[in-house]
Amino acid sequence: MLYISYGSVCELETQILLAGDLDLIEKGELGTLKKDIAEIERMLKSLIKSLES
Repeated sequence: MLYISYGSVCELETQILLAGDLDLIEKGELGTLKKDIAEIERMLKSLIKSLES
């Protein structure tokens, strides 16, 4: 399930980056969303790594 969650976060990141490129999201909001996604990715990677070992 964690790998599916990580894939979904990556898909969401792609969609947000595309929306930013198409100017559908304000620059300030885009920066906030990118930081939030990076934090979630980091947490998921850490959880996956801790459960694998």
